[in-house]
Amino acid sequence: MDRQHPFTTTEEERSRRRAQRIAARKARERKRRRRMLKRLVPVACLALVLLSGVFVLKKLDGGQGDAKASDLQGENGQPAELSGESVLEAMLPQPELDPLPVPEPTIYSAEITADTKTLGTEINSEYAVVVDAANQTILAEKNADAVINPASMTKVLTVLVASEHLKSQESLKDTVTIDFSITDYCYVNDCSVVGFLVDEEVTVKDLFYGTILPSGADAAVGLANYIAGSQEAFVELMNEKLEELGLSDTAHFTNCVGLYDENHYCTVYDMAMILKAAMDDPLCREVISTKVHYTEPSNLHPEGMVLSNWFMRRIEDKDSGAATVLGGKTGYVNESGNCAASCAEDGAGNLYICVTGKAGSSSLCMADHVALYTSYVK
Repeated sequence: MDRQHPFTTTEEERSRRRAQRIAARKARERKRRRRMLKRLVPVACLALVLLSGVFVLKKLDGGQGDAKASDLQGENGQPAELSGESVLEAMLPQPELDPLPVPEPTIYSAEITADTKTLGTEINSEYAVVVDAANQTILAEKNADAVINPASMTKVLTVLVASEHLKSQESLKDTVTIDFSITDYCYVNDCSVVGFLVDEEVTVKDLFYGTILPSGADAAVGLANYIAGSQEAFVELMNEKLEELGLSDTAHFTNCVGLYDENHYCTVYDMAMILKAAMDDPLCREVISTKVHYTEPSNLHPEGMVLSNWFMRRIEDKDSGAATVLGGKTGYVNESGNCAASCAEDGAGNLYICVTGKAGSSSLCMADHVALYTSYVK
C-alpha cells in the first residue's frame, strides 16, 4: 500500500520544462559563439585583407580572377559588404532553427531591500538567508553571498535534476540495481546511506526518497546512474541546471552527494534558489515534504524499509510561530559545519525559504531555523 500523498506532473508541464532547458542550452551556445567571434575577429580581419589582396592581384593578371569575383559580389553585381564577424559566422557550424518559439527559462532570484535585516550573534550559524519567495525579497541575511561547501544540501539539486529528466511518471516504477561500485563509493567516502545492498533492485521512486529523507548517498548515486549513465555525466546536468537558474557565477558542483571538494561550492542564497525551484517541482515538493516513507519490498529487503526525514521529525516538536515548516534537507562535512535548507509557509500559504551554514551542532542549526521563522514569518 502506498502511504504517500499522490503527486501529478502532466505531460504538458514536462514538455514545457524540456522546452525551457532547450532554450537555455541554445542561449548558452549563442553566448559561446559570440565569445569565440570576439576572440577571432582580429584574425578574420587579417584573413580578409589577404583575401582582398589576392583578388586584386588576380584582376591585374588580366581577368583570371573573374570566375571568383562573383563570390564576392552581392545583389545587382555590387561588391558584398563583408566583415570579420560575417566571415566567421559563415565558417562556424550553425545551430538548427527552432521549429516553434519556446518559453524563456525561469530565473530564480530574490532582492535585498531597505528592510532586509543583517543578522549577527542572534543566531549561531555563520551564514544565513531568509527569503520571502512570494515577494522575491530577502528578509534577513548573514554572509549570504559567501561561497561555502553545501554538503548534503547538494541532494536537493540532485532530486530536482533527476525529476526534470524523468521520461514520464511511469519511470518511477523502473528498478535500478545497486552494484558494488555504488556501495564501495559510499564506504570509501564515509557517506550516509539508506542501507541498500549489493545487487538489490530498488525502484526509482525509492531512490528519490532515499536521497532526501535519510540523505542516502547510495540512493543519490543510483539515481544519477539511472538518469545519466554515470555520476560524472549527471554532474554535467547539475551544472547546466545551475546555469539555467542563473546561479553559475557562484555555484558549481562536482558530485551529486555533497562530498567536500574545493570546486564544489555555492552560497546559502544559491541554495535558497535551488530549494525554491525544487518546491516548484511537484515530485520534488512531495519528496522534500515527506516525514516518513515506506520503500517497496525488494529482492533483498522483502519487507521494505522505513525511511525518516529526521529534520522534519525533530522540528515538528518546536514552536516556529506563524510558520508551518514544509520540508528540509540537512548537511554536514567538516569544512561546512552543520547546515540546512528548509521551507515553510504562513497562514496564507505564502512560501518562505531559510538556509543556514556552519552552525556548531545539529541542534544549534535547527534552533537557528526555528528562531528565523519565528522572527520573520508573520
